[in-house]
Amino acid sequence: QPKMVESGGGLVQSGGSLKLACVVSSGSFKTYARAWFRQLPGKERELVASISRQNAGRTNVARAVRGRFTISRDSANDTVYLQMDSLKPEDTGVYYCAAPNTIAEMPLPYEFTYFGQGTQVTVFS
Repeated sequence: QPKMVESGGGLVQSGGSLKLACVVSSGSFKTYARAWFRQLPGKERELVASISRQNAGRTNVARAVRGRFTISRDSANDTVYLQMDSLKPEDTGVYYCAAPNTIAEMPLPYEFTYFGQGTQVTVFS
């Protein structure tokens, strides 16, 4: 099971930005596709964005955050980022880094079965 550590959450005013980071420290998982999920208050965890296996160069961003959030990876440092701009109060929730249980280039949401401990993002108006 991969070990993932998220950082970068916090409190920000509406319209502001935050950049989340996730470091994976477990062997082969470092090259796997990765994703960010979030759990908003009172709702189920949902996919925010995913990025394909190392060097495949594909990303997928949920419609609710498209144009505001960007996922990227720094393979040299085994880190995946989520740049969040133009934040809204409805983005408030816990954000989780995720790794899949498959080596597929771009796994489906349900294939992301490993999650970090989560980082809280709070956007106030």
